[in-house]
Amino acid sequence: MIEQAAGFARPLLNLPWARRTRRNHALEHATITILATRLRNLRMAGRSDAGGFVLFGDVPTESVEQAAEDALLRLARGDHKLAVHPNCGTNLITTAFMTSVAAMVGLTGAQRRDWFGRLPFMMMLVMVAGMLSQPLGTSLQKHVTTDADPADTEIIEVTRHEVTMPFGGKMTLHRVNTRSS
Repeated sequence: MIEQAAGFARPLLNLPWARRTRRNHALEHATITILATRLRNLRMAGRSDAGGFVLFGDVPTESVEQAAEDALLRLARGDHKLAVHPNCGTNLITTAFMTSVAAMVGLTGAQRRDWFGRLPFMMMLVMVAGMLSQPLGTSLQKHVTTDADPADTEIIEVTRHEVTMPFGGKMTLHRVNTRSS
């Protein structure tokens, strides 16, 4: 179903900025996956855009550079499973949306005093939505939010930044800039 919808949305998904963002999103996932195999206890998050991606986490810059280059090479060679990551925000948003809708459906038509009596039904709907959201989120990643074919994408530079957080402490981030047509 998602694949068919993505086929219908293909003209939008293939707009140049959208295609570059989807390719960078796949490269971000692949880079994080490769880093996770090389570094123990990796805690990292990322965010992609049309110009590359940012990785949040204290990791040596050389490790990020090497993992990003390896990720690009592996994606280009057809290792497309690297483009989909179980902890992607697409999965989290899909789960949040589906469970919220399930909760609303479970309470539809109920008076405020009847909400407690509807709790078991609502919980059942939320659990089913939670279970269905995992494969749906993965499918959304595969067909909509990532593009596993890097085509002519190249890594331009990797830069490290230390950011001071509003309530103290520092956060390390790496910006991976890419270029493609």
